[in-house]
Amino acid sequence: MEIEFRLNGEQRRADAAASSSLADMLRDIFGLTGTHLGCEQGVCGACSVLLNGTAVRSCLTLAVQADGQDVTTVEGVAADPATGPLAEIFVRRRAFQCGFCTPGMVVTLAEILRGYEPKSREDVIRILSGNICRCTGYVPILDAACEALATAGLFKEER
Repeated sequence: MEIEFRLNGEQRRADAAASSSLADMLRDIFGLTGTHLGCEQGVCGACSVLLNGTAVRSCLTLAVQADGQDVTTVEGVAADPATGPLAEIFVRRRAFQCGFCTPGMVVTLAEILRGYEPKSREDVIRILSGNICRCTGYVPILDAACEALATAGLFKEER
């Protein structure tokens, strides 16, 4: 089935099998390998992308569901001046080890940077709870997330 959609701000077309996942299409057809496939069951969050501004699991989303929609991958998040600094903050805070979960974390935070205002560190923990990291123990990730939100003026952490 031929679908047409916006991908990272550009109008795109693709031939997608009815059973093909959005993650597979992004990786195999468009070469956007920042969308990682981990559990392929929607649990780990490594495959998160923005669909019309909302973080979704691209391993569970069919490619045909993107027809007429706006899809933003971690590559698109990095290119956006409003959300691009997330990656810099993750690097400075050493909020990764192997980096496998990082794209999903960054995409999840990009959704938050576009409108939700967490009230506490616990809110940020809840926001990121759908993303699994097996390497860092989450503290550096949480610190980077809080700094990114504070930098955007969306969060003032109480110390």
